[in-house]
Amino acid sequence: MLSRRRALQAGAAATVMGLAACDRGGETPGAGGGQEQHEFADAATGQLATMGFNPSDEVGQSRADHAAAQLPDLQVSMDTANFDSQKFTAQAAAGQVPDLIQLDRSLVATFAANGLIMPLDQGFEVHGVDPATQYYEATLRDVTQAGAAYAVPQFFQPSALLINVRTAEAAGIAPEDFDTSVPDALLKVAEKGTSMEGSAPTVLGLDGDIPGSAEMWLQVFGGGSIGEDGAPTLDSSENVDALTWMKELMDLQGGYAEVTSLKNAMDVFGEQNQYVSDQVVAQSWAQWYLNVLTDFADGVDLHAVPILGLDGAPIGFAGGSAFAVPAGAANPDGALAWALAATSTEAWLEAGKARAATVAEGSRINTGLFTGSPEADQQVREQYVEESGDADFDQSISVYYDVLSAPRSTGPSPVGEQVKQALLDAVTAALNGEKEPAQALGDAQASAQREFDSAS
Repeated sequence: MLSRRRALQAGAAATVMGLAACDRGGETPGAGGGQEQHEFADAATGQLATMGFNPSDEVGQSRADHAAAQLPDLQVSMDTANFDSQKFTAQAAAGQVPDLIQLDRSLVATFAANGLIMPLDQGFEVHGVDPATQYYEATLRDVTQAGAAYAVPQFFQPSALLINVRTAEAAGIAPEDFDTSVPDALLKVAEKGTSMEGSAPTVLGLDGDIPGSAEMWLQVFGGGSIGEDGAPTLDSSENVDALTWMKELMDLQGGYAEVTSLKNAMDVFGEQNQYVSDQVVAQSWAQWYLNVLTDFADGVDLHAVPILGLDGAPIGFAGGSAFAVPAGAANPDGALAWALAATSTEAWLEAGKARAATVAEGSRINTGLFTGSPEADQQVREQYVEESGDADFDQSISVYYDVLSAPRSTGPSPVGEQVKQALLDAVTAALNGEKEPAQALGDAQASAQREFDSAS
C-alpha cells in the first residue's frame, strides 16, 4: 500500500511538471512562474472555496470554527476529499482553481516552481505574521522555493523509537541500548531481540519503518536525498552507508520479504496490535501512533527513545501538510486570511481544548498536539497535556516533545516527489537484493538528476 501511494504521488508530480511546462510555453520555471504577483490585503470577505481540508475531528472542526468566528464576512465552502494533484492540475489548466488548497508539504516546491501557487511573503507581512518565529525552521524550509514562502505550514509529528519493554527485558535488552548513533552496535541489539521460526521472524528486534522512513535513516548517517539547492543528492557516500546498514538490518531479521510479511499481518490499529501481542521489541513511529496506543494502555509497556545522528544529536524528523493559495484564485485575500486564522496559536489552543475534552470524555491519555508552530506546541502542552498517571506514556510523550528542539525534514525541491520515488525504488531494489546499495542509489541519482535538470 505504501509503495502504491508513493508511486501515485510521483506520477501526480510528473503531471504537474508536464502541465506547467505546457502553460509556460517553454519558459524557465521560477518564483510565480513569471506571473504577476498578487498584492495581498488584510480584507477577508466574499466566497471562499477550499480543497483538501476536512474538519472531520475535533482538532479540525475547532480550528475551522475559530477561523469562522474571526472572519465573519467570509462564506466558506469546502471540498473535503483528500487533495488530488491530478484533479488540481486539471483545474489549473481550465482556469477554475479553488481559492485555498491543503496539500502535502513535499509538493509545495514543485507547484511553486511551476507557477501554480502564489508566493505569500508579502501576505504574511500584511497580517503581521513572522514565519521565522511562527513555524519550525524545518516546516518553513519545506514550503520555501527560490527564497520565497509559498504555503502556510501545519503539523509536525516527529518520529522516535517506541520500545516494547516486555519483549526487550525478555531478550535482555535495555531501552537505552537502542542507540541509533552507534549503528553497528544497534544491529547487534536488533539481532539479539529478533526471534525466528526457521527463516521467518516471529518477533522483530528493530523495525525501522523501511523503506517508508528511509529518508530519516539517511539523515541519521549524515546524508539526505535533497541538497540545499533542491538538487538530488541520492548517491552520496553517507547515503550508501545508510542503505547498506538498512539492508543489514533487514537481513539479520530474515530479509525484506519476510519482515514485510510479518508486518503486513500485524493488527497495527487493533486490540492485538504488535505491542499487545509482543511481535516487536522496537519500532520507529511518528508521534501520532502513540495516540493510537492509548486505547490499549493497559496492555502495553512502552519506553520512547529519540532518534540520534551519528554525532549523538537528536533528530526530530517529520513531514506534514500546508495551505497554499493557487495562482488564479478568485479570493486570495480571503484564502490567506483563513489559512492564517486556522493555524494561529489561538486556533491551536482551541484545538487543544477540544482534544482535552474528547480525551477526558473517553478516559484516555492526552498525548498532545504537534502543530508545526513552536509557540502553539508549548502553550497546548502547558495548558492541556497533564501527567496521566501512566509512567510509560508520560515518558514517551516527553520524548516526542523533547525532539521538537531538533526538527528535520526532507527539504524542498522542484522535483521532490520524483526524488522521493527514486529513493523508494533504490531502497526496495537494494533490500530485495536486486542491486548493491551503491548501484541502486547511483541509478536513482541519475534518474532524479535528469528530472531536476529538466525543471531547471
